[in-house]
Amino acid sequence: MNKNINKELKIIGKNRIYFSEIDSTQLKAKGLAEEKVENGTIVITDNQINGIGTHDRKWYTSKAKNLTFTLIVYPKCSIEKLNTLTIDIAKIITNAIYMLYNYNLEIKKPNDIVYNGKKMGGILTQITSSGNRIKYLLIGIGFNINQIEFNEELKYIATSMKKEFKKEFSREKILNEILYEFEKYALEKGII
Repeated sequence: MNKNINKELKIIGKNRIYFSEIDSTQLKAKGLAEEKVENGTIVITDNQINGIGTHDRKWYTSKAKNLTFTLIVYPKCSIEKLNTLTIDIAKIITNAIYMLYNYNLEIKKPNDIVYNGKKMGGILTQITSSGNRIKYLLIGIGFNINQIEFNEELKYIATSMKKEFKKEFSREKILNEILYEFEKYALEKGII
């Protein structure tokens, strides 16, 4: 198992824009992507109050308990090369957790991380293009790490690492492992 928290990142996650509270990392990242921030920038928050999930559903999160971030990428590849991106990111997340803790999380296609039939995380990928040229790619990830209490609407369908495995986890360690694994994947696929 890999316990190294300080893996060297070349592009992905080197620039981190942090907010203690924000409406949506995805919306903020969209504006920053239009302004051409550094490739691989992540927008991360401790408290997202109007998070966006798939099909414009709301993504709920507890303050300073989970991972909530959006990654901004300016891909060098064609749109076709990104056909399996969302499921590949789900695999990267589940692999990262396995590498760090030896836990087997599951994937509910196309974009959910689940355990014991309950949702632990989700991925929202958005491509903005001009013709066949990709302007930028946004990868939003919400991953329940240390949240124990869920509201009435979610308590039977959502879970977290802490709720399932009965211990506190390092959000930074998990974030760094996900970013490191994504960077390896993106370099191999010619995305960055």
